[in-house]
Amino acid sequence: MLERAKTWARALKRDVIALWLAARDLRVPWHAKAVAGAVAAYALSPIDLIPDFIPVLGYLDDLLIVPLGIAAAVRLIPPAVMSDLRNQALNQAKPTSRAGLAVVILIWIALALGSTWYLLPRIVG
Repeated sequence: MLERAKTWARALKRDVIALWLAARDLRVPWHAKAVAGAVAAYALSPIDLIPDFIPVLGYLDDLLIVPLGIAAAVRLIPPAVMSDLRNQALNQAKPTSRAGLAVVILIWIALALGSTWYLLPRIVG
């Protein structure tokens, strides 16, 4: 069972890199590029939308959201192209996503500002 989990995790890592490549590939339709790029940017971002130190929810994105996003993006890419991209991903170094990092940071800033705007009048007034 542990070996199956390791194989699944390796396949997910390979598919994230393949999606990163798909977002730049001319053979991939624009809507698939958008989904692939968003999923790859989030998965490759150095920080999570939901930090891992939050009990249960912290691992929710790692266990559910990212794999479901990968599955959705893979279905949008033609199978022959995805197979080629998976082969390319095996020889590709793991990229990082500054765009994903920026989006996550902007979401956190927006949540902090929104919470302050909502809560401050109720606490002070």
